[in-house]
Amino acid sequence: MPPQSGSSLLRPVPGSGVLRPFTWEEIGLRSGQKNSKQERWLVINRKVYDISQFHWRHPGGTRVISHYAGQDATDAFTAFHKDEDLVQKYLHPLLIGELAPDQPNCEPIKNEMLVNDFRELYSTVKRMGLLKSSYCFFAIIFLHAFLLDIASWLTIWFFGKSWIPFLVGIALFTTAQIQYGFFQHDLGHVSVFQKPKWNRLFHFILTSVLKGGPRSWWNHMHNQHHAKPNCFRKDPDLNMHPFLFTLGKTLSIELGKKKKKYMPYKYQPTYFIFLAPMIFVVFMQLTIFRFTILRKKWMELIFVVLFNIRVCLMYVPIMGFKSFMAYYWLARFLESNWFLWVSQMNHIPMHIDYDKNLDWVSTQLAATCNVNQSMFNDWYTGHLNFQIEHHLFPTMPRHNYWKVAPLVKSLCAKHGVQYHCKPLRTAFADILHSLKESSEHWEDAYLHG
Repeated sequence: MPPQSGSSLLRPVPGSGVLRPFTWEEIGLRSGQKNSKQERWLVINRKVYDISQFHWRHPGGTRVISHYAGQDATDAFTAFHKDEDLVQKYLHPLLIGELAPDQPNCEPIKNEMLVNDFRELYSTVKRMGLLKSSYCFFAIIFLHAFLLDIASWLTIWFFGKSWIPFLVGIALFTTAQIQYGFFQHDLGHVSVFQKPKWNRLFHFILTSVLKGGPRSWWNHMHNQHHAKPNCFRKDPDLNMHPFLFTLGKTLSIELGKKKKKYMPYKYQPTYFIFLAPMIFVVFMQLTIFRFTILRKKWMELIFVVLFNIRVCLMYVPIMGFKSFMAYYWLARFLESNWFLWVSQMNHIPMHIDYDKNLDWVSTQLAATCNVNQSMFNDWYTGHLNFQIEHHLFPTMPRHNYWKVAPLVKSLCAKHGVQYHCKPLRTAFADILHSLKESSEHWEDAYLHG
């Protein structure tokens, strides 16, 4: 006989000290999907927590924690929180119960053996010290980006703004900005310093002072992406569907059957090359100011404005305002190209759908793929060619991805989970192939569905 639901007696009081037994069925009903006032519960290490009110105050953002309402969040919680002692002060007041003794460690629809094996692997990774970073490695990463940034200014200052130094300067500035971007990504994932507070501090400095963007916006968007990659309505990286692109077989067929068309999807592989980078540049600038103003992130907004003033003061006196505008926005356009191809090669060709509440490993492996390792690929992608390992262990320093990769491959082989790895050129081409296939699925459903 299943245990009595807490709600069938009295509504459990968070932090009351009375732990009631719950079933997965009861927890699944508290997903908060119907309205914002509905109860939201989740499970971490068999403990049941009521986040109905806390999700608004969650330091990582309301959406990322709400995406796991009604589900087991154990592996996501472990992946995102490096300092477990720190977060206990938030968890304890939310505790309302625990899973009944007859309930499995995860929802019945999930592969419990795979879940348990991954948790054992995570413990092994910790014991091996693979979550500890090399300060020397990251110092070199930062220094090389900073020197490229300085070199871009020195090129214009010393050689002038004729075509050759102009183009060389743009190349240096673009490379510096993208490498800053990869480094701020490391800091945002709390993978550089052991203490989260130092990662947050340097993430703010790098993002605001050297990149000209708000740290909080990056956290808000990127944490959701990692929590539920390629899950429509939960992964903000898919927000380009359906207004710019139609993505994935399921979503494309659904859109086609609804007889909706927002763009000439037939040509989306072509306009991804030219239109997407331009739109992304404009989108980023508008989003930065909109986000900081609406969320009242005044300190970040001030630093974003100061970044733009600083760059203008550095370049306008030595090259003039018009030349600087061309210099700056062309560099941003090239940076946008670089970023889009690197970030999308691991995701767009993979499975895209609504959240199916799969286990952590299956969720990440279905949505990500790797690119072959080489010194160039590691540098060019900021080690995001190890996208699978990065998604499974988001706080792991990138210089350790290659060490954990064989262990991940063994886990996948044991449980029949596909581990995709391909050459860089193939990964780029697969973006276009995937967009073409999605447009064909949409067109077929639109005409015949």
